[in-house]
Amino acid sequence: MRRTGWGVIAVEGTRLSFIACGVVTSSEKRSLAERLLQLHEGLSAIIAEHAPREAAVEETFVSKDARATLKLGQARGVALLVPALLGLPVAEYAANLIKKTVVGVGHAEKHQVEAMIRVLLPKADPPAADAADALAVAITHAHHRARGGA
Repeated sequence: MRRTGWGVIAVEGTRLSFIACGVVTSSEKRSLAERLLQLHEGLSAIIAEHAPREAAVEETFVSKDARATLKLGQARGVALLVPALLGLPVAEYAANLIKKTVVGVGHAEKHQVEAMIRVLLPKADPPAADAADALAVAITHAHHRARGGA
């Protein structure tokens, strides 16, 4: 299965509250087009259920594997398109900025990000690292949009 994490938080002033998080999965047995459709449908259902006012997505990490990077870019395109189709503003954040915002250093390890998610959102219990990463993106968006820029 391929996995895309998602997270929803509430922001009231400087107070952040956990709403929900999870992972949208798609079957590796399906074609790329079918997996992208599964991602579209999954993200659309999450937006319909939670009715966010804004969305944020992590910028693409470019690896040495060009095929993997291309597939990630296509999935990221779906992640950008779904909220945009529903009229939501969509922000993008670099991985280093996300880590710096959540942990305090731009080259933090995954376990450090997950630990800070539990500190910043005590009710959150991400089922997977992908969901914790998505909550980190949401926290980053909450902090940076409050300062007037994504």
